[in-house]
Amino acid sequence: MKWNIPNLLSLFRILAAPFLLLSGWLGLPTLFYAIFLAMLISDALDGFIARMLHQTSALGARLDTYGDILTYLSALGAAWWLWPDLIQNELHYIMAAAVLYALPALFSFLKFGRLASYHTWITKISAVMMGAGVLLLLFFKEALLFHWAVYFLLIEMLENMIITLLLKEEQTNIRSVWHALKMRR
Repeated sequence: MKWNIPNLLSLFRILAAPFLLLSGWLGLPTLFYAIFLAMLISDALDGFIARMLHQTSALGARLDTYGDILTYLSALGAAWWLWPDLIQNELHYIMAAAVLYALPALFSFLKFGRLASYHTWITKISAVMMGAGVLLLLFFKEALLFHWAVYFLLIEMLENMIITLLLKEEQTNIRSVWHALKMRR
């Protein structure tokens, strides 16, 4: 494994996930907030630093994808223990988000034998919306941005599935459908 700052930031999210779950199981919301915020910040920084230092790689893209998946799954599990009523109230949106994340991943897995790590511009916007929406939901019990983020996931899902259809072989770090079309030529 290439040990650079972006990959270490993604690896941090992977390793922090069990501790985020533990914070929920132990009923420690302050610890949950601290770990979750650190995970979101590391997610924002890893790609930025990778591009700035020209350290983007297929491995880094995969680590980032796995870190994203574990961040949201562990946040959901911990939040279930910490705020079960809130999670129950938002269960339809949470289930919709899970399906919208899972479908393009499954589609990519069926075609290429691995999860897609496209990191499109739409995916980046979606990640910011979802991160902010989840924070507002958990900190202030305000669900509107979280709901909008789930709706925006539909656009992300469609883009990722179109890219998977367009690509002849698995690729990482595709910026948009337009970029995938250019690669096909």
